[in-house]
Amino acid sequence: MASFFSVFVFFLYSMLMFHPQIENGFLGEASIVGMIFAQVILVLFSWFFIFYSMKAFLEARSKEFAILLHLGMEKQQLGKLVFLETMIIGALSSVSGILFGFIFSKFFLMIVRELLDLEELPLYVSWAPFLLTFSVYMGAFMVIAIGSVKYAPNIPLNSLLRGRPVSSLSERYSKQRAILGFLLIGIGYIFCVITTKTTLFTFTLLIPIVVTFGTFYFFTDSVFILINLLKRQKSFYWHKARMLSVAEQMYTMRQNVKMFFVVTIVSVLAFLCVVLLTALSSYTAQYDKLNPLGVVYKGHIDNPYEEEHVLSIMTELEEQGFSYHVTRFQVIKQTSLETSNEVEVIRETDVNRMLFSYGLPLIRLDSGEGMFIPYSDESIKSLKNTTVNTVLKENNIPITIDRVYPEIIFPPSIISRNSIIISDEDFKLLTKPLDVPGEVPSYHLFAFDIPHWIEAKDIGLSIQQIVAQEYVKNTHYSLPFYFENTGLNYSYILAMYSLFTIVGVLVVIVFLLAAGSFIYFKLYANLERERQQFTVLKRMGLTDAEQKRLITRHLAPQFFLPWGVALLHSSFAFVALQSVLKDVMNVMIVKEMIVAFGVFTCVQILYFYMIRWRYIAHVKD
Repeated sequence: MASFFSVFVFFLYSMLMFHPQIENGFLGEASIVGMIFAQVILVLFSWFFIFYSMKAFLEARSKEFAILLHLGMEKQQLGKLVFLETMIIGALSSVSGILFGFIFSKFFLMIVRELLDLEELPLYVSWAPFLLTFSVYMGAFMVIAIGSVKYAPNIPLNSLLRGRPVSSLSERYSKQRAILGFLLIGIGYIFCVITTKTTLFTFTLLIPIVVTFGTFYFFTDSVFILINLLKRQKSFYWHKARMLSVAEQMYTMRQNVKMFFVVTIVSVLAFLCVVLLTALSSYTAQYDKLNPLGVVYKGHIDNPYEEEHVLSIMTELEEQGFSYHVTRFQVIKQTSLETSNEVEVIRETDVNRMLFSYGLPLIRLDSGEGMFIPYSDESIKSLKNTTVNTVLKENNIPITIDRVYPEIIFPPSIISRNSIIISDEDFKLLTKPLDVPGEVPSYHLFAFDIPHWIEAKDIGLSIQQIVAQEYVKNTHYSLPFYFENTGLNYSYILAMYSLFTIVGVLVVIVFLLAAGSFIYFKLYANLERERQQFTVLKRMGLTDAEQKRLITRHLAPQFFLPWGVALLHSSFAFVALQSVLKDVMNVMIVKEMIVAFGVFTCVQILYFYMIRWRYIAHVKD
């Protein structure tokens, strides 16, 4: 079933990736790159997953193979048996996954069409998705089948019949490696806390390496320090059947070190996918608040294209029947004597014209008074009780800034974070411009307030193309004007978010399914030993209720310890991401992450009880 679902998801990706309208549309290159990246991850993970599951099943059937060999079967015949079984499983999962994927394709493409706001995304028939999916997965099963036969260890028959004895697993551990595990994880967490947008690239490469090694040492050595601490707490350890449970965990942890490490890393990847999707979702939901204007045109004072461009924008808006209100600003740059920083100054009357179109309260400033212009919700809170007494250096005008406008009125990408509003009287006195080499001393800003800006994404496309080509062709922006259409930007962001959501959700489902399956496979491989243990305990008087409690205590650490470590890792990764998002995109995703982690917790608890139910049924069988 797990292999079938991997094939199913991969085939849907392939159908979307090879679709002519996605491949040739405006999102073509970005969507193809995103889906190829997701498919590579899915293929590598699926190969590893199939290999691990086959290994677990072969290990669980070691006695069966030993009996067949003892009865006279040759090792070459056993190899053929394993090869044929693996290829039958591979063929069934591949064919059924492709078949169900194609049946579901029409519905899947309808969902994608709605999410990407496309006019149509019809079902098509092409050999490429079928051939790619079948060759990738049958190739994987073939390689794994050959590897399982060719590189299988030569274990004596009596060892296969007995299984691995408990005594072969040492309870010793290295205190140095245990401390190193805690230390590496702690260092990774500290890097997450101190991450900023300037250190993001360095720490993004460093944190996964440090935390991965720390996690490996945690499961090989550090966890045994914690178990020994529990053993020393006699009031806890000697209580009823806890001694049996805790003692058994020492053996279980030692036996399943690699499995716990793999499950933790896979769960972290699933969590990080959700974190990224949550960040995109939050940014998309808050986009209209962060960008209240529909269209913005910004140009130098001597911009020769200003009149032509502004008239063309207004003509397009009128021809397409949009109601709008345009406000023209002259923004003058000055130097604050208090901080020596550059300040962008805007006139009170101009701002009130735009506020009137917004339907927001107007402002009234006297001579010598100023007001901060916010760029985010956090800036409103931080500037609310801030008072700055400064002088606009070039013109020697004293200004007291002791308030902030309580709403975001300009997109943060358009004006400087150091922007203020002053009275008309003071603005008239700004006769001497900023004299800094390479800096434009002032500029004109045309703010188009369009109530239905989402529908106005086609306004000013010719100007937008000129701006986009400038960014692509030149390393330094040299045009005397800048243009931004909020509706067009939003359509790109929404489409990319929708596409990533489709890709990400399916990858997360595969990861979560596999993470639980790894544990189930390991339990299945050790099932015979567990049956014998519980049979002995039943003879000693263990009741059914006590047996269920013991099984719960036996399974819970195996299931929730790696998941808990993964959740802790992901929480600190979220802290790093949040600090960057706050600086770069002015987005807070705390509430969304709490909801996402809560949903994950509920799913994980449900998954645990499903596996516990199947395990109890196997033990009683």
